[in-house]
Amino acid sequence: MSSVRVGSDKVVIRSYDRERDRERFEKLERNCEVEPKKSPFFKTDVLGDPLCRIRNSPTYEMLVAELGNELVGVVCGSIKVVRAGGSPEGRAKVGYILGLRVSSLHRRRGIGSSLVFRMEQWFAANLVDYVYMATDKDNEASVKLFTDKLGFIKFRTPTILVNPVGNRMIHISSGVEIKKLDVEQAEVLYRKVMSLTEFFPQDIDSILANKLSLGTFIAYPLGETWEGLLDGGPSTPKSWAMLSVWNSAAAFKLKVGRAHHQACVLMSKASRWMDRLLPLLRIPVLPNIFSWFGFYFMYGLHAQGPESDSLMRSLCHHVHNMATRCKDCKVIVTEVGSQDLVGTYIPHWKMLSYSEDLWCIKALNNKKGAALYDWTKAPPPQTLFVDPREV
Repeated sequence: MSSVRVGSDKVVIRSYDRERDRERFEKLERNCEVEPKKSPFFKTDVLGDPLCRIRNSPTYEMLVAELGNELVGVVCGSIKVVRAGGSPEGRAKVGYILGLRVSSLHRRRGIGSSLVFRMEQWFAANLVDYVYMATDKDNEASVKLFTDKLGFIKFRTPTILVNPVGNRMIHISSGVEIKKLDVEQAEVLYRKVMSLTEFFPQDIDSILANKLSLGTFIAYPLGETWEGLLDGGPSTPKSWAMLSVWNSAAAFKLKVGRAHHQACVLMSKASRWMDRLLPLLRIPVLPNIFSWFGFYFMYGLHAQGPESDSLMRSLCHHVHNMATRCKDCKVIVTEVGSQDLVGTYIPHWKMLSYSEDLWCIKALNNKKGAALYDWTKAPPPQTLFVDPREV
């Protein structure tokens, strides 16, 4: 626990305590919900668990800022070991900052930067090499805080792809085989084909075995065999694709706090009405994102061979069909590197998708080998691994 002076006030920054802070955290969340005048924003329901977005990480912390008897700010952080793109050592210990919130009544007083500074101290005590965070490229306040005041630099700009979940199953070609791998098989395959991918986590086995991970699936042409993908044997398909599915709907829910205009709401209702009235027309249904909804997140996407595009689309359709059986799952989401060709294979709606995500990074404890390598200056790779625990 520590304290900082904010004007004439003394603000205490300490670890989150469930017994003391749960109800006050919910009040803080409501106080942070100031709708922007122009653009929509997402509200989050953590389903009674403020730690839901970090508790599946190997090491995590949640800090709160307390002014008197009121919580006025919060930030979360997690630590893991990942592949550092281009690094001669191959791996780096990274800290991830997320969930920074400051009450609307106490902003522009340095509380947000104080929370991040204390989180960085916790990272340093745990020998973290780099710290990174993700934000909306157009969120000027967030970008300025991290890049102008806190020493972060703009690093990666991945693309978020979103596809609505329809009311009916999507047909998958009979010429495609889809197989669900067990956790051990999935781990072997991921370490074989993605271990050099930037941000690939050392604890991929823990992610795959997590209760929120719904499985890893591979697709390959009918009549071919897949076992050679694991052992390098001759029974390897000429084309294949793989991905895993994370059930974010079981961890938290979202809803859009404000539409661009009322027409968005009317379009959503109209598309669902037309789909029920004229199902044979297969009119795409705009999901009701103005009520609480959940989503499936596809991660670890990889494809090879001349038919990789159609095989990846078949896998995405398979995930869609899984999602139709989950009443809370209204969309399917994934995030890929801005230069990743796989992104062109994934079914998505442009009006729901987003190409303006921004990751910022900062070297924290990079004394070891710093003269030889600085990851913050590495050029963007074609692919990167997006950890579903951090979505």
